[in-house]
Amino acid sequence: MSRQIVLDTETTGLSAEGGDRIIELGCVELLNRKLTGNNLHLYFNPGRDSHEDALKVHGISNEFLKDKPKFADVVPQILDYLQGAEIIIHNAAFDVGFLNKELELTGRAPFSTYVASITDTLAMAKEMYPGKRNSLDALCDRLGVDNSGRTLHGALLDAELLADVYISLTRGQDALLIVDDAQEGAEGGASAQVDLSRFALQVITANEQELAAHEDVMTQIDKSSGGKTIWRKLSAAV
Repeated sequence: MSRQIVLDTETTGLSAEGGDRIIELGCVELLNRKLTGNNLHLYFNPGRDSHEDALKVHGISNEFLKDKPKFADVVPQILDYLQGAEIIIHNAAFDVGFLNKELELTGRAPFSTYVASITDTLAMAKEMYPGKRNSLDALCDRLGVDNSGRTLHGALLDAELLADVYISLTRGQDALLIVDDAQEGAEGGASAQVDLSRFALQVITANEQELAAHEDVMTQIDKSSGGKTIWRKLSAAV
């Protein structure tokens, strides 16, 4: 069974090495790419005030955090929850840097030693959408994920949004499966792969008007590229 944890943090500022600390941790669990509801959400007393710019981003006041536990006090709970999972983070270097510093301050090994792997959705998005904005909000807009409730950053909300974004980003990787719910209950999640040869797929061809419109668009693209379109070169070579 594939266990993934979508993780996000909020911090007092931008520099873990400069003394900034984690103030909020939000984790959302996926089993076989499905939300389970077994989430982890914690606030921490960082022992210092948040920078003014950070407060504008997350809105978590210093007063609110005063009675929250120290990160060190709940490390066993956090590591037990994350143990052995694939961790999914947007801009992983930032969050992992802060987690490493918090673990270091408690005398523990780096974050990656406790988990199976770390997947950075920002790196994925940059590869899929080069040259475009790939912030969490931009990806939500591009992939149709509702982020209307995100007026401020929050670790749990952002992890929930990122889970939807990640599933959308990787949807093409899914195998085509049909699962009989009754069989799943009886056999502990067994699923059957579809044999596509059993299906007669309908082929709809373009009519003359559609073909003409398509050719017009292709001609315009070819003209705007200065005759460098690959299909013209290929057709000339045939």
